[in-house]
Amino acid sequence: MAEASPAGSGPAPVPSAGTDGTLRIRGGVGGLSFQFEELLAGASALDGIVRELAAVEAEAEGVHRALFPYQSASYASGSDAIMAVGEGARALGSVRMELERLCSEVRGSHREYESAEARNTLLLRVGRTGPGYGPLWRLFGLPPITVRDAVEDGISLVPSTLALLLGLPAGLVAAGGTAAGAAGVRSTIRGLTAGPGLEFLRPRPVRIAGRETRTEQVDASPAGLLLRAEALGRSSGDIEVLELGEGGNRAWVVIIPGTQLDGLPQGTNPFDAGGIAEGLGYDSAETGAAIRRALAEAGAEAGGQVAAVGYSQGGIHAMNLGRDKAFLADYELKFVLTAGSPVGGIEPAAGTGSLHLEHEQDWVPGADGRPNPDTRDRVTVTLTSPIPGPEWLAPGLGPGHDLGRYADGARLVAASPDPSLQASTAALAAVVGAGGTATVTRFSLRREGTPSRRGLPQARRGVPSGRVPGESWPRGIPR
Repeated sequence: MAEASPAGSGPAPVPSAGTDGTLRIRGGVGGLSFQFEELLAGASALDGIVRELAAVEAEAEGVHRALFPYQSASYASGSDAIMAVGEGARALGSVRMELERLCSEVRGSHREYESAEARNTLLLRVGRTGPGYGPLWRLFGLPPITVRDAVEDGISLVPSTLALLLGLPAGLVAAGGTAAGAAGVRSTIRGLTAGPGLEFLRPRPVRIAGRETRTEQVDASPAGLLLRAEALGRSSGDIEVLELGEGGNRAWVVIIPGTQLDGLPQGTNPFDAGGIAEGLGYDSAETGAAIRRALAEAGAEAGGQVAAVGYSQGGIHAMNLGRDKAFLADYELKFVLTAGSPVGGIEPAAGTGSLHLEHEQDWVPGADGRPNPDTRDRVTVTLTSPIPGPEWLAPGLGPGHDLGRYADGARLVAASPDPSLQASTAALAAVVGAGGTATVTRFSLRREGTPSRRGLPQARRGVPSGRVPGESWPRGIPR
């Protein structure tokens, strides 16, 4: 006869399959890490019940002993009472010991699951990088080796990958001392910026140079927000702050674009190659401060709920807001959405949910050499949709890094029945709502120019004539 579950306990947690069509899903409420946490939580709950039973058992034993002096007053009834209480105490002890055994087995299962997962992860990594394993990979039904996997595994051994990300010649990176060994990408970038000729990568103050506010209809779905980042990327140095909701239910969304290498005087765009160095090496200190000021100018109240959305480099800055103490002192960062961003080494503060979209043929998300953690509040979706051959001939960082492709993936994410994705998209919707009329403020950010060798600002070469498209300059603020 099957045992019934305790009333109100619900079904046993079951890990999700990890795939939904072209989506490969890791983390969230259906992820293994959360299931491990559930096992430990169950063991802790059993521990509490065991302690309560032990206390009741001790109390019953005390009553049992206290009855002995009264047995002679009424032998028959006194004996019956003593035996009944004694039997009750022994029954409690039996239940307690059974729960102790069950608790020990649950903890043992947790240890075995964790050990097996660690072993499998190691074998998968050895299989990807060890000599002679490649041809046998698919014979065992294992996932294919992707561009993203190869970059993540080899980033510590291939400085040229970091050079490509920063737009530098590989030889210049090697000369700057980038042996990206165990010290990691963070210390490697810091070493780079200290090298001769690489001063332009060092963080410098970022100011708000102009802003423009309008009211419009906003699609607050994951795909809609990513498409805003795509449109924003056409204007150099701009971010957007969306004010959604009314009254006490207002929330703000920060949209941060990807890397931009032209359109402004050299070194003044906070989202150029120096922005990547600032994000991965210096926690986006200057750009994060500018975003905090932009929120304040847009009317965001202290303690207001904020969601951050970023593509590529923008995702690095968005995630860094989650560990920026100054930012978190002013605002409550509830959710971060990234696409094509290397953010595996960034751990936000507790209470910040995140959804990360990556494509298996996009090398950029693996450029920090670390996979995204598998936690309850952090979900990573790897898109496996095929890429047509001709797209590989186009210039840029590769067709897997295409933001339009990520927006298509975001639509699939929003429609997926996977429990991790449903919980993650619901967490985002709880902040931004269903969209609708919103106040949109576009801010133009500028980084302080690189000083010349004489200590004077560099000449502003390549300044486009007239106003930069999409940019508004208030009177009295110099360009």
